[in-house]
Amino acid sequence: MNKSYLLEIGVEELPARFVGDALEQLQMNTSNLFKEERINYNNMRVYSTPRRLTLIIDGLGDKQEDLKETVKGPAKKIAFDEEGNPTKALLGFMRGQGIDISSVYVEEYNGTEYVYANVLKEGNSIEQIISRDMSKIIKSINFPKSMRWGGKNIRFARPIRWLVSLLDDEIVPFNLEGIEASNITKGHRFLGSSRIVINHVNEYIESLRQNFVILDQAERKDIIKYGCEKLAKEKGGNLQQDENLLDEVTNIVEYPTPMIGRIKEEYLSLPADVIITPMKEHLRFFPVLDDKKRLLPYFITVRNGNEDFIETVIKGNEKVLGARLEDAKFFYMDDIKRSLESYVEDLKTIVFQEKLGTLYDKTKRVQNLAVKIGEYLEVGEETEKNIERAGYLSKADLVTKMVSEFTELQGKIGMEYAKTSEENEIVGLAIFEQYLPRFAGDELPTTTAGSVLSIADKMDTISGLFAIDIHPTGSQDPFGLRRQALGIINIILEKKLNLSINELVETALYFYVEINGLAFDYNKVKAEIIEFFNGRIRNMFMDMGIRYDIVDAVISTNIDDIYDMKIRANKLNEWLKKDGLSEMLSAFNRVSNLAEKAITNEVQRDLLTEDEIELYEKFNNMEEKIDVLINKKEYDKALDQLVILKEPIDNFFDKVMVMVEDEKIRNNRLGLLKKIYDKMLQICDLSKIVNK
Repeated sequence: MNKSYLLEIGVEELPARFVGDALEQLQMNTSNLFKEERINYNNMRVYSTPRRLTLIIDGLGDKQEDLKETVKGPAKKIAFDEEGNPTKALLGFMRGQGIDISSVYVEEYNGTEYVYANVLKEGNSIEQIISRDMSKIIKSINFPKSMRWGGKNIRFARPIRWLVSLLDDEIVPFNLEGIEASNITKGHRFLGSSRIVINHVNEYIESLRQNFVILDQAERKDIIKYGCEKLAKEKGGNLQQDENLLDEVTNIVEYPTPMIGRIKEEYLSLPADVIITPMKEHLRFFPVLDDKKRLLPYFITVRNGNEDFIETVIKGNEKVLGARLEDAKFFYMDDIKRSLESYVEDLKTIVFQEKLGTLYDKTKRVQNLAVKIGEYLEVGEETEKNIERAGYLSKADLVTKMVSEFTELQGKIGMEYAKTSEENEIVGLAIFEQYLPRFAGDELPTTTAGSVLSIADKMDTISGLFAIDIHPTGSQDPFGLRRQALGIINIILEKKLNLSINELVETALYFYVEINGLAFDYNKVKAEIIEFFNGRIRNMFMDMGIRYDIVDAVISTNIDDIYDMKIRANKLNEWLKKDGLSEMLSAFNRVSNLAEKAITNEVQRDLLTEDEIELYEKFNNMEEKIDVLINKKEYDKALDQLVILKEPIDNFFDKVMVMVEDEKIRNNRLGLLKKIYDKMLQICDLSKIVNK
């Protein structure tokens, strides 16, 4: 086990966002193949540049492991004739397995005797497996967008131009729709050789380096990061950290050389975001900030090449940035001739969604919903005014020239234009914060107004799309509704907001009817949205380390306050670590099983027998105390009270027949059990807990 294998898929430049997932698939699919084919190896590495995906496997065996297996043949009665000679059936079986009569034996299976044989299947050579299956591995890589080219059937993100398939120093040939694997690769498109012969796998990485290709993406990333930071420090500043931008730049260069340019003074009077957004989103430049995070008049970019003529390249980049910023300056100066409020009417001309009205309609719905959320949270008068004003202005920047050109600035420009229009600072911040969080791990709103507006905006979108039967299916979520639901949940948990999801959904759907006259099956849509949220809550709580049955116990109740659910789940998680709870849980399962058959939880004391009164009175005596503990959110202590009922519950079931023929007596007994069960559900559904 000392061979090394190299597979290189040479392509036209891959989109940066496709690279990471493609490498994962290449490694995983190859690993699965080798496991399935019984091929041992020590280590598997994957690398990428814009023009290649590379797989290197070290410590590879010469062949598959031999396979010993027992093979079942025909029944004995048809395998041998009356004289004990092999029949055609047995001869065919032996021929198919490559064995002779000496390898055959008979055993009984389910009362019938069958012919069996122990067969040794020798493994194929590693060369045979590679030649046969490597083209399948390449075809198995999926991309968000693929293409066909040159009359080929294979779909790939970009055309495949060459293939390298090398086992130590030997080419392992295979053909991918006319593209023959060889030992010839290509260097940097402009600086390296277009024909590099790889004589051995061990010289591959260094051969590329000599031709201005740094294969290891982690090494390129370090060169970019530390090179950019060094340049920023030399100017007395700091590189603005942006991991996504760093990853993107890493995946678009093969030989990175960081360089620093200057921003013209005339553009520095623009808001920082107006400068930074074109730099990062359109040109992939890194901003430089001072110690107070203020923008300095520099940018850092990364050249795909060496330092030759670098001053000329820097000037070219300065010129490109200047043209972008000149456009931005024109749009900004033109936009601020009007107040932010004046843009609201223009929203009537922009469709939000064909069935859900215009952006103006959405603005009205979001504003109304945000005000309602403020009422639910009992916010102060000043905050209520800020919420209402921010809701009215929330989408106004979407029709400005700046956002039309630089869509990434939505919200940020709204905040800037709120300042120039002399709006309240909190109103401006809320306009920006309505879009938070924008992605996993993003910052959350800092203000109450921003939090409320963000929840309202996301809930409006989710409710509207569900109402017209557009919702996530499987891995498909084109409108990002899962992300928006998680955003709502994260804001609620972070800000410790006591909000009813039921009320939020009902209110959001109501405004669709009132403002848009939208017709839909209200109960069905509401149930679908609640279940959608419960799914996100379930996954999030489990990611926090809460047991699945505890999550189900909390979600199964009528409680729909997400922050309160989290408190209950944490309390129950700790409470269940106590000793001796197994028998108590069994007792409550008996209660819940019968309580579901009850018509009412009303109990007539005069119909109770002496054996029932103990349970009835003990529960009545503690009910008020349980209510106090629930109101104080001391759910673990409320559960401790219910534990006291274990003995009277057991006595009740030992001495009382619940399902008697007398309807009055039966319903009264069921009512008693339901009374206890209903109180339990005010905390959680203990019947969902799995005894461990």
